[in-house]
Amino acid sequence: MVSLGCPKNLVDSERILSRLRSDGYQMSPDYAGADVVLVNTCGFLDSAKEESLEAIGEAIAENGRVIVTGCMGNEAAAIRTRFPDVLAVTGAHQYEQVVEAVHQAAPPSRSPYLDLVPGGAVELTDLKLTPRHYSYLKISEGCNHRCSFCIIPSLRGDLASRRPDAILREAEKLVAAGTRELLVISQDTSAYGLDLRHASWPLKGGGEVRAHMTDLARELGRIAPWVRLHYVYPYPHVDHVIPLMADGLVLPYLDIPFQHAAPAVLKRMKRPANDAKVLSRIKAWREVCPDLAIRSTFVVGFPGETEADFQYLLDWLDEAQLDRVGAFRFEPVEGAAANLLPDPVPEAVKEERYARIMERTAAISAARLQAKIGRTLPVIIDEVGDEGATGRSQADAPEIDGAVFLRDAAHLSPGDIVPVTIEDADEHDLYGVPI
Repeated sequence: MVSLGCPKNLVDSERILSRLRSDGYQMSPDYAGADVVLVNTCGFLDSAKEESLEAIGEAIAENGRVIVTGCMGNEAAAIRTRFPDVLAVTGAHQYEQVVEAVHQAAPPSRSPYLDLVPGGAVELTDLKLTPRHYSYLKISEGCNHRCSFCIIPSLRGDLASRRPDAILREAEKLVAAGTRELLVISQDTSAYGLDLRHASWPLKGGGEVRAHMTDLARELGRIAPWVRLHYVYPYPHVDHVIPLMADGLVLPYLDIPFQHAAPAVLKRMKRPANDAKVLSRIKAWREVCPDLAIRSTFVVGFPGETEADFQYLLDWLDEAQLDRVGAFRFEPVEGAAANLLPDPVPEAVKEERYARIMERTAAISAARLQAKIGRTLPVIIDEVGDEGATGRSQADAPEIDGAVFLRDAAHLSPGDIVPVTIEDADEHDLYGVPI
């Protein structure tokens, strides 16, 4: 399998492979040994689509028997025009269709003596593509928002939340199998349970849990050592999650897709929860939980963005003091309403603004990390080598944030959570020694 795109796609890949493994299939480490190749595509941006098409082309050239799934699956005609030999094309989270396509391409040999999961019963997370000590936990699919630059609702549909009791059972299984950090993901974590009318479900040990972000976060915090929340929109009820962070039930970390700060740009983006009091709320959050780390992403060069709008964003960032920031140059996406907006920003201006925002946010990151020198922080270990180890602080999600590099750490193991004295820092990473 070739899995592209975001962690939500990775979870889809895990579910597909888990179901295939229950049918007796095995994973091939390379193209040559595979009877069929699955390519799980991303279709969010045109550049992501091109990467997906390149991956399909490589799989066709190296193997020839290819099934395409994922977000780009809704463009089946375009895929088949370019690659007429693909065996099947399915859309995002269409697990049954993918499995059926594999059955047709490489029929399974079912045997109760050979199947890894007798009888074909399988949990959603039976097979993981992440290291043993952390796991992505998807709590919902789709999105109810209609941001002008985004086509996710057309790819993945409207919000469809999972039952909280099912999520908690999956979390318990993951932790029992060695997961130390649960990374909660969805398209809009703050909206979790809205489609279920925030109804309650019984818990196996007694009591009940409401289908609501706050209640779910609290229950997950009782199951896993670390719980990290991603894709959180700053709705008012997020204020009630911050005390859970202060109490240590949930990591003091919020991944909030602000996208911009200038009111005129946010209006054209049709962004939800564009509360003018966001800066005051961030300040209030940090008063409750001083160690709160906030990461976000921003789009530069959105149609109609003026120099004044961009300067407003830079000034906002100076005041917000976000810990982790990523930026993207605006890209038209086929089917997005933003493509029809007037006053496109020239590519040269996008590049110049991208360079400026990255320079500004790197300086902010460096200053905030410098302030951690001399402190002792909990760190989860990801890798251990002869000369030291690499881990992450509570402010660092895997692959997208910084790292903590440790000396004198050869005795540690991946998944250990240890206190580390911070000795140095640069723009993005920390350096320390375990105690």
